[in-house]
Amino acid sequence: MTFVDTDDVSSNPSGNRPFQDVLTARVSRRAVMVGGTALAAAGFLGAAPAQANHKKPKLGFKGVSVSTADTVVVPEGYTATVLIPWGTPIHSGGPAWLKDGSNTAADQAKQIGFNHDGMAFFPRHGLLALNHEYTDAAMIYTDGDTVMTKEKVDKALAAHGVSIVKVAKVNGAWRLVDSRYNRRITGATPVTFSGPVGPDHPELAAKNPAMGTLNNCSSGATPWGTYVTCEENWNQYFGTEDTTWTPTAEQARYGIGRAGSRWHLVDQRFDVAKNPKELNRFGWGVEIDPARPDSKPVKRTALGRFKHEGMTFTEDRGRIVAYSGDDQVNDYIYKFVGNGPWRWHRVRGRSPLDHGTLYVAKFNDDGTGQWLPLVFGQGALTAANGWKDQADVLLRTRLAADAMGATPMDRPEWIAVHPRTEEVFVTLTNGNGGSGAANPRTPNPFGHIIKWRERGDTRFEWDIFVLAGDPQKDPSVSLDDSNMFGSPDGIGFDPEGRLWIQTDVSNSNQNRGNYDRIGNNQMLAADPETGEIRRFLVGPRGCEITGQTFTPDGRTMFINIQHPGEATTFFGTPTPANPRAVSNWPDFDPAGRPRPATLVIRKNDGGVIGS
Repeated sequence: MTFVDTDDVSSNPSGNRPFQDVLTARVSRRAVMVGGTALAAAGFLGAAPAQANHKKPKLGFKGVSVSTADTVVVPEGYTATVLIPWGTPIHSGGPAWLKDGSNTAADQAKQIGFNHDGMAFFPRHGLLALNHEYTDAAMIYTDGDTVMTKEKVDKALAAHGVSIVKVAKVNGAWRLVDSRYNRRITGATPVTFSGPVGPDHPELAAKNPAMGTLNNCSSGATPWGTYVTCEENWNQYFGTEDTTWTPTAEQARYGIGRAGSRWHLVDQRFDVAKNPKELNRFGWGVEIDPARPDSKPVKRTALGRFKHEGMTFTEDRGRIVAYSGDDQVNDYIYKFVGNGPWRWHRVRGRSPLDHGTLYVAKFNDDGTGQWLPLVFGQGALTAANGWKDQADVLLRTRLAADAMGATPMDRPEWIAVHPRTEEVFVTLTNGNGGSGAANPRTPNPFGHIIKWRERGDTRFEWDIFVLAGDPQKDPSVSLDDSNMFGSPDGIGFDPEGRLWIQTDVSNSNQNRGNYDRIGNNQMLAADPETGEIRRFLVGPRGCEITGQTFTPDGRTMFINIQHPGEATTFFGTPTPANPRAVSNWPDFDPAGRPRPATLVIRKNDGGVIGS
């Protein structure tokens, strides 16, 4: 059995110097921060390391061991409970989930979607907004997708997108509760566009109305209370049976091919030969207002078009700053900086996300870096070089970044900003290596985390936070059995400055080869000041750990268990006849099937999570 993760296959033909080269040179100049209880170097960019003995340690729990069990493992003194698994009706009178997979597309549009991913909690109304990345035919249909039908495509579309639901404590336990705010945004929901690529732009003139958001990976919450969901591997939904069709250079750069998801067999919306401009409607950050249930999702085109892993927002002198990684081998890290204070735009009825500059990162050997502006008329992005205007730059963001000389990275994923120091952290899941420098391992099967400090809009200084992996497989890894991990993906800070790291080891690698001692996917907590890392949670078989958000007091944490029971080389392959071949979490019903779900994690004494 062979599994291929398309994120591990580069579609970047540019000759830009890869981050592996930069990191190799950088590592030769300074030691790497370890994930144990001390520092191997003199701290970030020459600063003295924090003296942990002068303050209360941030990590107050006993780390858990690796696990291959079909369960969720949390530390002593903690409880993890299932909140909203796939298929939960978003209103009490909605259609019940059917454990044989026989719910219709109309049912699914009124239920929690499939494969939970990034999310955010909005405390004003007690709303949880969460993404649904993709679907698994062995799980969502009674008979799989060998025979494709329009109803099956419609059900898959209804299982994608975003769920917004009100959650509250009822008799001491968190529950989904009825609310006028509860709604689903799916692959068929009407949407609109704003920014340089407006709704009437000719490149958006597909043969069907503008609708839907797909492959919703991570997300971010804006300071003004909206939710931005990100479209990652949207290319996989498009294909064609037209044997004369070949992708353009632009389409190839975005990974468009003939096979796709086979939805095009029954829905011409997804036929790339017949409806090519539908492609241009995906790859954006999509803003949703959870407090306005009748509002239409808006695709904010000034943020660029690529495979957005997520969107992390912060402020700089009143301006909005948004970071995003393009999750594919040899792609880039981006930053959007607003033009003027975001409150100024909001008062005038304008979106702060429509007005600003998009940059792409270039990393240098000496620990410095530049943010290269992706602005029409600047650098290589001129009419003489074939660029039409700013809308063209944003529609072809990947190619614009290629032209400007950005640094190819090892699958840049989630990005987090420290709540006090404003240091920026990014996970690099893994990569197939390159000719040198910014990654000390070629190939890089385990991934790593880097961080940087901004020095104005266009400069930054960077360093390595931790190299992931098993020290028995790679002696450069400074982790040990108590905290080793690989393929970091989700990342985020809690209100007290703990860094939470979630892993997404691919199903072809889980529990075998380089990962034979690391177990199922997991979540760890780190103290950025000391470098200490402890394993906090291990998930069930076949899953990814993803999504994290907290209540403002830090006493409740929500995370997601995505694709439990998915096919793995180690555990086996589920089928419509036996969907429980790998996992039966969380219901453990002998006639049921595994279900992606949101977890509520609480400390039994009611204390702050992680303390």
